[in-house]
Amino acid sequence: MDRVVSFLKEAKVYYLATTDGDQPRVRPFGTAHVFEGKLYIQTGKVKNVSKELMANGKAEICAMNGGEWIRISGTFVEDDRLEARESMLEAYPELQRMYKADDGNTQVFYIKDAVATISSFTKAPEVITF
Repeated sequence: MDRVVSFLKEAKVYYLATTDGDQPRVRPFGTAHVFEGKLYIQTGKVKNVSKELMANGKAEICAMNGGEWIRISGTFVEDDRLEARESMLEAYPELQRMYKADDGNTQVFYIKDAVATISSFTKAPEVITF
């Protein structure tokens, strides 16, 4: 999983794809944090992405870095523990201007049964499961 997290951090921006009924929804994200051995992302409960992930946790991440791209699929599971939210906000202090761990809005998800595929045009894909 270290390779996946490094890839996302180096890319800086990744795109999270969810579904809203039968409509795909894609938006940019920037949080990628490891807590208790799991890869987490962060959002706000008031956002549509939160509602979409709560209705259907199956989602994908895609990012490009140099000549490689990554796709991560899995089930996004909410972790409603204060410790998980605090850990995310400590890792991304810039978020603390908009979010607090106990504000009732901050939400973190970890990726369960994740399959990450790193691809390029010049070498065979690298598949990582976690």
